[in-house]
Amino acid sequence: MLEQLLFLLVGWVPTIVGIGLRGFLYRLILRMEGMAAIENNVRLRFANHITLKNGVYLDQGSYLHACPAGIEIGEETIVMHGAVLHVYNFRNLPHSGIKIGRDSLIGEYSIIRGQGGVTIGDRVFTSPFTQIIAVNHIFDDPKRPFIHQGITAEGIVIEDDCWLGAGAVITDGVRVGKGSVVAAGAVVTRDVPPHSVVAGVPAKVIKTIDGQAPARAAEVHF
Repeated sequence: MLEQLLFLLVGWVPTIVGIGLRGFLYRLILRMEGMAAIENNVRLRFANHITLKNGVYLDQGSYLHACPAGIEIGEETIVMHGAVLHVYNFRNLPHSGIKIGRDSLIGEYSIIRGQGGVTIGDRVFTSPFTQIIAVNHIFDDPKRPFIHQGITAEGIVIEDDCWLGAGAVITDGVRVGKGSVVAAGAVVTRDVPPHSVVAGVPAKVIKTIDGQAPARAAEVHF
């Protein structure tokens, strides 16, 4: 009840004024460690299961649904416009939840489904329209609708310093190793070794990141 009341009263307020109001009042409904910036029209459900560390930024139109396990977002991490972080668990799945490390970025309209548990490390960037889906439907029996055949929810781990290209899909049960790059549009169905580049459908290793920098015509900016 308090959650809905606060959204009605201050969830729509724009500019720095709204960010300040929500930074103060939303502490009544979620756990905020330090200061977090929440733009207007951010939708939160079951906010008492949400933890925002210091410096987190939630952009306009993002949606966090934490029922019934939690969502934890690490320090200085940014969740961009239209991103959806959803822990949809009404089957009492044991490992559901979403945990994101520090200095990471969840790109515009990315979707993270945390039924099997999603753990994202530090300095992980997901480009727009990335999907990280820690759940899968069983459809082995042609005589029964797939919705009556159950699901699997093994979980997904994305280790530190990974970059997921636009439209990449990470399927349930996958671990993406430290320092790896997933190309745009790739569908990852098996583990990715550390410091690898994978591409394609299904994704395959096309390069190992070994410290040998190729010649570049483009200027590199820092």
